[in-house]
Amino acid sequence: MLQQINSQELPYYEIPEAPANYTAGTVAGRMIDGLGFRYYWATEGLTEKDLAYKPGEKTRSILDTADHILVLSIMTLSALEKTDMVFPKQGSLSFKEMRKMTLENFKKSSDILKKSKDLSEYVMKIKRGNGEVAEYPFWNQLNGPIADAIWHVGQIVSFRRSAGNPLPKGVSLLTGKVRK
Repeated sequence: MLQQINSQELPYYEIPEAPANYTAGTVAGRMIDGLGFRYYWATEGLTEKDLAYKPGEKTRSILDTADHILVLSIMTLSALEKTDMVFPKQGSLSFKEMRKMTLENFKKSSDILKKSKDLSEYVMKIKRGNGEVAEYPFWNQLNGPIADAIWHVGQIVSFRRSAGNPLPKGVSLLTGKVRK
């Protein structure tokens, strides 16, 4: 059985209060808050059996999908921190560690964005196999890693339902709160 971390130790048990003002940065940060909340609950209470589940031979398992979401969170945070992307070695993290890192990456990304005055300063740099570095403006974060992570969180929700372990009751995706 998986060890669970106390929900108060991880971000996104609930969505933080909305910023007072609408700016490009606060809207983008809030989008990541929604992603973090969804990821938190999509991955809460998963068992070893759930993590191994995949709906077909040629699809990712829930664990593989969570690992991919971690990579996407690193891509976003690296651009926002203006650092090189450094990915953990495949299989080096437990699911618990992977989940914690992903949630913390989302929170850090959201915090940076909410304080930002100019999203154009966040350039995503991807080093290709041939050594060349491709650069992408923040726009590509929205339709790239952020949207892709949302997509894959939905897959985890679908896969866990298929595996017989639906989302915990009381989670309101609209309000970002948990009904007790």
